[in-house]
Amino acid sequence: MPNSKQTLVVVGNGMVGHRLLELMVAKGALDHWHLITFCEEPRVAYDRVHLSEYFVDKTAADLTLVEPGFYQDNGIRIYVGDRIVEIDRQQQRVTSANGVEIAYDRLVLATGSYPFVPPIKGNDTPGTFVYRTIDDLDAIKAYGAQSRVGVVVGGGLLGLECANALKSLGLDTHVVEFAPRLMPVQLDETGGDVLKEKIESLGVQVHTSKVTTEIVSENGKLVSMQFADETSLQTDMIVFSAGIRPRDELARSCGLQLGDRGGVVINEACQTSDPKIYAIGECALYQGRIFGLVAPGYQMAEVVSDQLLAGTTAQQFTGADMSTKLKLLGVDVASFGDNFAKTPGAKELAVTDTVAGTYKKLVVSADGKLLLGGILVGDAAAYGTLLQLMQNQMPLPTNPLSLLVPVSGGAAALTMDKLPDTAQICSCNNVSKGQLCETIREDGITDLPTLKKCTTAGTGCGGCVPLVKDILTSELKKAGVEVNNHLCEHFPYSRQELYHLLRVGEIKSFDALLAQYGTGYGCEICKPTVGSMLASSWNDYVLNTPHVGLQDTNDSFLANIQKDGTYSVIPRIPGGEITPEKLIVLGQVAQEFDLYTKITGAQRVDLFGARVDQLPLIWQRLVEAGFESGHAYGKALRTVKSCVGSTWCRFGVQDSTSLAIELELRYRGLRSPHKLKSAVSGCTRECAEAQGKDFGIIATENGWNLYVCGNGGMKPQHAILLATDLDKETLIKYLDRFLVFYIRTADKLERTSTWFNKLEGGLDYLKQVIIEDSLGIADELEAQMQYHVDTYQCEWKTTIETPEKVRRFSHFVNADAADPSLAYVQERGQKRPATEAERVVLNQSQDALTTPVQ
Repeated sequence: MPNSKQTLVVVGNGMVGHRLLELMVAKGALDHWHLITFCEEPRVAYDRVHLSEYFVDKTAADLTLVEPGFYQDNGIRIYVGDRIVEIDRQQQRVTSANGVEIAYDRLVLATGSYPFVPPIKGNDTPGTFVYRTIDDLDAIKAYGAQSRVGVVVGGGLLGLECANALKSLGLDTHVVEFAPRLMPVQLDETGGDVLKEKIESLGVQVHTSKVTTEIVSENGKLVSMQFADETSLQTDMIVFSAGIRPRDELARSCGLQLGDRGGVVINEACQTSDPKIYAIGECALYQGRIFGLVAPGYQMAEVVSDQLLAGTTAQQFTGADMSTKLKLLGVDVASFGDNFAKTPGAKELAVTDTVAGTYKKLVVSADGKLLLGGILVGDAAAYGTLLQLMQNQMPLPTNPLSLLVPVSGGAAALTMDKLPDTAQICSCNNVSKGQLCETIREDGITDLPTLKKCTTAGTGCGGCVPLVKDILTSELKKAGVEVNNHLCEHFPYSRQELYHLLRVGEIKSFDALLAQYGTGYGCEICKPTVGSMLASSWNDYVLNTPHVGLQDTNDSFLANIQKDGTYSVIPRIPGGEITPEKLIVLGQVAQEFDLYTKITGAQRVDLFGARVDQLPLIWQRLVEAGFESGHAYGKALRTVKSCVGSTWCRFGVQDSTSLAIELELRYRGLRSPHKLKSAVSGCTRECAEAQGKDFGIIATENGWNLYVCGNGGMKPQHAILLATDLDKETLIKYLDRFLVFYIRTADKLERTSTWFNKLEGGLDYLKQVIIEDSLGIADELEAQMQYHVDTYQCEWKTTIETPEKVRRFSHFVNADAADPSLAYVQERGQKRPATEAERVVLNQSQDALTTPVQ
């Protein structure tokens, strides 16, 4: 290497180590430094903050933090799957496990942390895991597939995320916590109690004040946990998430100063006791404290990059704000500042709403003029505003309690103009309001994605995105730029405005709407959006000539396309109730067409692997047996889940099954901005999980409680209570109004939860519209829903009765042959799509088609 450049070795390629390399490149370090990094894992840096999404719909590739070609294009040498095992401080040389030796001028330890496993007898029994890396998650997924009960040891941030992961695997999930409450570092006793109640209502059992004494196995298989209070818990698998410990073994072996309880001691420059060695992230100990969030680690990386390039003018690390906001099992939780009121003279203001399941506490100064900290559970919408008030020491309103009312009240009073330019908006990437405003003005930015890309604000945990958007809107308005919400370039209207024009003008086709209110030919944004609006307004058959070109792939074939190009067939099974005769038909159809079958959590049977040419044949069989389309392919009502209710259950107080069937048949086929899911529970034990649905109903002794605007998925949200103790007639009337009001006013592809979060006036406004008819449109909303009910048709039945429509269901327009690229293997007695590696084997031997994959 040329002597003109120095060598920087970064030990560890996690989020913080990679961040340092990004900063070095961005600040022009390549002219002065050779950059080398060692990555112990078999893959480069990935996003651990969103690691739990790996259990839902993210792959390892989706989570990567490394832009394609980043290391190669910038000449950064990276050793993947290799780790440093020795540091020779005298020779300034490191040695790796694979025998690589490199001399350094400066060395950065970014070795992170490891999961703490309590010293419990049997803690290494097969079936025990930790929750830290993608490899750990792969092992948990594989073992969870053959388990029924899963336990997480640890009720902190990571523990509850892990519990969510186990629940997503379909396990009966438990959380065991040593402390008397969940999240003891962030929450007080009341906050912990509210969180526990919310989480248990979602089906996760919480056990606090539990000391595990032994993990018991029989015949080499884990069977239970024993506690100090002589109780036990039966389980198939255990995941330890009881905290972290710094990875400081390298520092220890080369004689660097460590803390009494571990961690590499650093100063304000992030230097260790050896000035040529730095430490950043969770391995670093500053003033006796380990900072276990990504934002402080990024701040340390910023400091080190500055120190290496700016010298004496560089910024310093003086600690970090450990405020945090996240969603755990669909429950908002936030904690910031002096959350336990340790400041002398501090006073507390708290509001607990046991009906809504929320707890909000503010800690204010002795004179009540400044916000010192707080806790939010169940509703953290005001977190961004409150954090800015605290961080910037802005004066509080005369009545600070007004900050704890919904966003439409006092908490919304903070405008972007009141924030100083120094206000830190994005703590993950240390982006201030001033930086955002300057970028918007100088680069002429007019949209949020571009602003995020240019400033990195909102690209970490994402908690600051609402504030970033508010600042963008504020700056554009000040610059005289019209801030519009147009559907797309072809329609200068919002979805809500366009829907109104379509309804008032009784416009029945996309071409007519485009001719009257749009320009051009349309696009992939406006066509499916208008297609959905036409369907929800006039309920025409979606494959009619004026509409078929508007549909996406799923709607255009009335089935969900799968990763291998085949389709799923999912008939409607209202309320999950099905006769033995119909069950037999499903089995016969699956057997005849060689389909993979799965019973879903939504109480119906999915049939996978149907070729497009087989779809009409399958529908014919199902329709003849009395089935109809389940609309699993559409942005429409999917299911109304149900428990057995008072008919069978000894706890049921109302007939939930009958109501679920009635509602599903009423709202079947209802097209909307996004998919809709519902449930009806026959008692407060909530076996149908109604409070996690777009609309859910729970029986009471006096009638029905109506919950709205909840959902699962990537961003789970608990439903809100709209009305209580309703009779059935009133319940259906309110639901008709709610659903049509949502369809009319929501944006494209907007879930009910997101729509509600943006609704001006929040719950009070929604009650005024739906219950009190404040807009005077209740009769109109009910009439529109009744029109939908009266004009419903099964799209499968209409298709098979229309020969010209059946002809479009073929793989090739000029031949009847099936798709020859499809290949399958057997697994657990059924077929599944072959992987690329398995396809090679299949091509070599057709006999492998029937060979189970181990």
